[in-house]
Amino acid sequence: MVSAGADKKRKSTLDHPVSPPPLRRKIQSSTTKSSVASFFTPTSQKPPEKIIWQERAPDDDTPATLLVGKFSPSNVDDDPARDTPNITRRKIAAFDFDSTLILTSSGKTFASNANDWKWWHASVPGILQKLYKEEGYQVVVLSNQGGLSMKGDTKGPKAGKQAKIDTFKAKTSAVFNQLDIPINIYAATGKDMYRKPRIGMWEELLDDYDIDTTKDLDLENSIFVGDAAGRHASHGKAKDFSCSDRNFAENVGIKFYTPEEYFLHEEPRPFTRTFDPSTYIESSPTITSQKTFSKRNEKEIVLFCGSPGAGKSTFYWRVLEPLGYVRVNQDTLKTRDKCVKVAGEQLADGKSVVIDNTNPNVEVRGIWVELAKKYSVPIRCISFTTPMQMCQHNDTVRALNQIMNPEKRAILPGMAFNSFTSRYQKPAPAEGFQDITEIDFKVPADPRGGLLMQSLSTSQRSSKEMRSKSKYGYDIGIDENLEMWCHPMCPKPSCMMFNQSRHTEE
Repeated sequence: MVSAGADKKRKSTLDHPVSPPPLRRKIQSSTTKSSVASFFTPTSQKPPEKIIWQERAPDDDTPATLLVGKFSPSNVDDDPARDTPNITRRKIAAFDFDSTLILTSSGKTFASNANDWKWWHASVPGILQKLYKEEGYQVVVLSNQGGLSMKGDTKGPKAGKQAKIDTFKAKTSAVFNQLDIPINIYAATGKDMYRKPRIGMWEELLDDYDIDTTKDLDLENSIFVGDAAGRHASHGKAKDFSCSDRNFAENVGIKFYTPEEYFLHEEPRPFTRTFDPSTYIESSPTITSQKTFSKRNEKEIVLFCGSPGAGKSTFYWRVLEPLGYVRVNQDTLKTRDKCVKVAGEQLADGKSVVIDNTNPNVEVRGIWVELAKKYSVPIRCISFTTPMQMCQHNDTVRALNQIMNPEKRAILPGMAFNSFTSRYQKPAPAEGFQDITEIDFKVPADPRGGLLMQSLSTSQRSSKEMRSKSKYGYDIGIDENLEMWCHPMCPKPSCMMFNQSRHTEE
């Protein structure tokens, strides 16, 4: 017998609305009909690609870091006004890419996909087309793209790296298709000679367009437009993240404009360059630091104290090596214990030694003070006072120049310099030093107007480095007396070797 309570439970009430089942959310496909059609179209029937991509490396021994795209409109040959292949375009109109020609349409700092872009201003495409078609400029794009990687790194997800490159290529292709003029893009993905403000990309484009710098290039009327200009915050506008674009134009020797100045004709905003190598050039070609140090004892330890890139090794080779000191260096010996062992062996053999390491604080320097006591020899200290930005500059110069870098050191990360600064304790006589000599960083001037860096023996010559000095300072050159001079642009505030930018997606 069914109870009344059970019957009540089975009773349905139709006086309330019945909720329908929830609808499944429809996923929108990102695949277009044209993409599907292209996939099934035989290669022989597809139109030629408008943009051809290449990957380039600084030299044969390093991986590719420069991505180059050459865009050619499909109907360029049908319209003689579009191109003049028999005439060299002597003027270059070069532009940065992100935040100069285009912005993200989403408003995000970085594009989320290949379609996330819009023109920086509606006037941009028309102005670039006019530069090429009416004013005879060769239009190019030069962009730092630190967020891209072409390294075959097994540690990271390769698919993710390739997806970023594919997205960048697709976005570039879309932008150039709207421009519809012959144009090249150079994207520097590494921290090497290609990255602005260094001029590696500029040299590549001159070579690609077969422009002879001595007769074909019109530097006076060439321009570079970019947003990394070192501008101060003003009227609600944030300060620029770096000055690398302005410095790049200075290194090349061409006029510089910000997008606001060039496209909108706004007045220039105040700007600051935070680093000026020219302040470190001596007025006289005499190396004054050689006169500030001499050997005082028959056998002694000389302990260096200074940041990476402060000039310690250079000072040893120029000043102390001729005096008979033996160099002990952890970069070559790899461990501090090995350094202590080798230094002890040299002292036991009756030789004076130089400890060419950073030795930032009392604790580290105390190891060498104890070694001096063990062998009953005096210990002296040479403290290098080179500011951190100059140290970073020197480190980059060394790493990117084969002749100046016989030990093949790579560019150090910023934390190497910050680490020294955070641990630094100024050397004091109370630590046990016989004396302390401070060396301020100065570069002797060339009486002929250059910047003397070092003398080279005949055995140090290399065919790659022995190029003659370019009229515009593009190459590091060697003169007839085998003296190496820094590029002529180095005394300017924006030395091409100094990478001021820390922004990964510039």
